[in-house]
Amino acid sequence: MSWLNRLFGGKSDSDARPQRLDYLNEALLLERQGDYDAAITSYRLALRDHPDDLKVLQNMAIAYSRTGRLEEAIRAYRKSLEIDPSLSGAHYGLAFLLIKRGDVVAAEKHLVAFLASPPAGAEAERWVRHAEATLESLRNPASGDSPAGSSEA
Repeated sequence: MSWLNRLFGGKSDSDARPQRLDYLNEALLLERQGDYDAAITSYRLALRDHPDDLKVLQNMAIAYSRTGRLEEAIRAYRKSLEIDPSLSGAHYGLAFLLIKRGDVVAAEKHLVAFLASPPAGAEAERWVRHAEATLESLRNPASGDSPAGSSEA
């Protein structure tokens, strides 16, 4: 578009579309900087644009967990699972938050769901072993370790 057209009230192509910030990437950057409260604000803005975005919901749950807002983290994980009940990461994170809350029956259900369809890859093996060990300690509390103190969520 020419400068003359813009001068007389015309709009360029970039003016016709409002520019949206990439709130998800902004939140991820803020988390890397350790500013979880600001990251949560960006996640909320991202959800305003895309209320069912699973990546936003799960990352928001992690940020809530890191700021000690466990009930809000639980709600974010549950919302993720309402949208996609097969999300192994949400089952994993939710299980450990429920253990912290003392709801071991529900935690066991989510660990079983996680282990039924765990993520693939070498790094994922660590999470699988942790979930298996925690599930074993929930089912056999006399085995020694308390699962509440072993959270990696």
